[in-house]
Amino acid sequence: MHSPRCFLSRVGLLPKPGSLPWCATKPPGWSQLFLGSACEGNFTNVIPKKCQRRQKSQKKPSHVGPLDGSWQERLADVVTPLWRLSYEEQLKVKFEAQKRILRRLESYLQKLNGVNVTTSAPKAEGLSCLLHPIIPSYYEVFLRQSPMEPCLLFHEGGYWRELIVRTNSQGHTMAIITFHPQDLRQEELNVQKEAVKKFFTTGPGAVCDLTSLYFQESTMTRCSHQQSPYQLLFGEPHLFEDLLGLKIRISPDAFFQINTAGAEVLYRTVRELSGVNSNTILLDICCGTGVIGFSLAQYASQVLGIELVEQAVEDARWTAAFNGITNCEFHAGRAEKILPQLLKSKEDGHFIVAVVNPARAGLHYQVVQAIRNCRAIRTLIFVSCKPHGETTRNIIELCCPPDSAKKLVGEPFVLRKAVPVDLFPHTLHCELVLLFAR
Repeated sequence: MHSPRCFLSRVGLLPKPGSLPWCATKPPGWSQLFLGSACEGNFTNVIPKKCQRRQKSQKKPSHVGPLDGSWQERLADVVTPLWRLSYEEQLKVKFEAQKRILRRLESYLQKLNGVNVTTSAPKAEGLSCLLHPIIPSYYEVFLRQSPMEPCLLFHEGGYWRELIVRTNSQGHTMAIITFHPQDLRQEELNVQKEAVKKFFTTGPGAVCDLTSLYFQESTMTRCSHQQSPYQLLFGEPHLFEDLLGLKIRISPDAFFQINTAGAEVLYRTVRELSGVNSNTILLDICCGTGVIGFSLAQYASQVLGIELVEQAVEDARWTAAFNGITNCEFHAGRAEKILPQLLKSKEDGHFIVAVVNPARAGLHYQVVQAIRNCRAIRTLIFVSCKPHGETTRNIIELCCPPDSAKKLVGEPFVLRKAVPVDLFPHTLHCELVLLFAR
């Protein structure tokens, strides 16, 4: 592995070295950077000769590990290439990289007619402009001053587990810290909560200007709010996002697409494919905060949403009330428990369009059975960010010939259309919207 790019191309995650977007002779504009493949042009196929020559002559950085390391080490070298260095050394590497960028920028500016980058200020670090010392990660600063060790592997002990940061288009920021309590007493836990609160309100972390800070005690890889409540240490309990002309409430435990502008494109695509009208009931399975249902509510006679996360259902109900949407009904719980009974009450004399947007694990088998065996569902839209794996199994079960042994007795669905929507520019991932009919 000569470089992270080479490694990624070998395992099929990226094109060949030198074919990345930032090697293009003409860099993409801002709209192309944010919208990715929705814009015209293919920047991955433009490979300037200078870029190729530079890559061939590049030496392997000293912080990249040996070629024969474990797959975990090789992966870490690609995803977090500075992990072998101490944090102080990481800051030095980044600072020197910024100096090189600024030197190159000043060189470009000096070549422009009428641009003079020379200032009256004395040069520092070989630059005409003043270069401020690098500002470290504030959570890293907090962890280093905390007497409690981080928790990397459960069986090795430690306490500080992870930090999740959520932001909205207004620039508000919610931080969620997960903490393994180990055998700490409640008084000791309170000390740690107060320490992290003080750090981000009146200490060095105040510069982060958090809108809210949550703390969750968790002894598992992933805990819901019901299993271990999110504790609000300070700030607002929710984030709010403007989407499709609606104000959406988002709790710390609720799923919401990370790319708001891309999500609007995704939901419009679902609306166009659904064919929903005033005689239609929209069934939104794995509905999250209910946004897909809200985007179609004005066209449907009724929207029925099912979601496992109770906080997300509370958000959906709040959003419906705030925006004056009166034809939406949301149910909290497991879809495999709720859906069969819900369909029995709505099947006769109704035309149902079902939309499913499950997690990467796909749909529970009983959910697939209920959809397949409900005659009122003639149109199904399947939204997936991972259309292989379990989603493939779901699709096969929805489209296979009737099989009484598997309790798949309903008429099979037929895949009519597939629309990929790029919510994740500059990655290989996208959302795939599949239209099924029967």
